Amino acid sequence: MAAKRRKLGNPLALAVMVVLTQKPMHPYEIAQTLRRQGKDATTKINYGSLYTVVQNLEKHGFVEVTDVERQGNRPERTLYGITDAGREEMTEWLSDLIAVPAREYPIFETALSLMGVIPPDEVVRLLDERVVSLEVQAASSRGALDKLYETLPRVFLVEVEYQLHMVEAQAEWVRGFLDEVRSGELGGIDGWRSFHETGQVPPEFQVLEDTGGVEDVADKKQ
Repeated sequence: MAAKRRKLGNPLALAVMVVLTQKPMHPYEIAQTLRRQGKDATTKINYGSLYTVVQNLEKHGFVEVTDVERQGNRPERTLYGITDAGREEMTEWLSDLIAVPAREYPIFETALSLMGVIPPDEVVRLLDERVVSLEVQAASSRGALDKLYETLPRVFLVEVEYQLHMVEAQAEWVRGFLDEVRSGELGGIDGWRSFHETGQVPPEFQVLEDTGGVEDVADKKQ
């Protein structure tokens, strides 16, 4: 099941619509509310681009001007509220994101797919550094989460829990991978080392060049 192609694809647009279900707000208040509620930990919030996002939402009929505030000599502030069409779009979009797994491209996966150009021992050193950083990050997040549990219902902290579990899962996988490299049990480790010692691509790696890559090999095995 594929997610529906939407008129707006910026996750910030979804976050804006969700915030506007609370009450009409002007863009600056929207940004402040998102940050106050911790949404900047999961959504990139750029104050400059937020105005463009709001304008695009208005263009598509998902939000509308509800009022213009005037306070003394201060500049006017336009308040926006979510429309019925916006509520429908918001609900469908969020439902898709929750139900339908999307292919994402985390930068760490990119690095793993290209790491063969670096010698194995150097990769081990670099991944050791990563594990230390992940452990520090996990410990910090776990401490912060324990504090947050004291004041907030868990339903408001599920994304923080998820982030922590992803960090812990990544650290666990990296440790296992490092054990395989160090013990020599990793499939292809000898060819990897040979490539850096001789500069020649090992015969067992030729299949990837002939077929176009790992994904093509996997597709043909299905």
